[in-house]
Amino acid sequence: VRLSVLPKPYAGFVLNSVKNLEMPWWPMLHGHRHCTLAIHMVYQDWKDSVYKGPWAGNWWHKVPDHHSGPQSPFVLEAEARLGLHMALVCLVVIGGTLLCLENLGPSQVQELENQALLPDLQQKYMTALANPRWLLQPVPGRGRKDIFQVDIPQHLIL
Repeated sequence: VRLSVLPKPYAGFVLNSVKNLEMPWWPMLHGHRHCTLAIHMVYQDWKDSVYKGPWAGNWWHKVPDHHSGPQSPFVLEAEARLGLHMALVCLVVIGGTLLCLENLGPSQVQELENQALLPDLQQKYMTALANPRWLLQPVPGRGRKDIFQVDIPQHLIL
């Protein structure tokens, strides 16, 4: 399974089938059409009750703490961005990637903006996301830059 990072609040919108278009800065998902993509959230985003998903209780106490002492806010923020305290929470299927052209009609542009939950999509790449599925429980782990492979135990996939 490949992994992607969707920032708050977009991950929640994808997980709840509200957002079904993702807009990367470049067509990074183009070569992964019909592949499954795992979505993760960092601990700071997950603390909000909105993102508890189908699980009850506080499962973050099981995530190892990588801090041996007080850290500066800069270090903590950098670790959060790198996914040191993150969990895989959902799987989606990657669809086609398209460039939103300026020659689209206003109604077509409005429909794409509604699907992406973003305005001003002219000349931006969009990738369709389909079939969001929550994992049976979050899978804590470490993130990396860009898209990379991860193993998810089969018994956690709905």
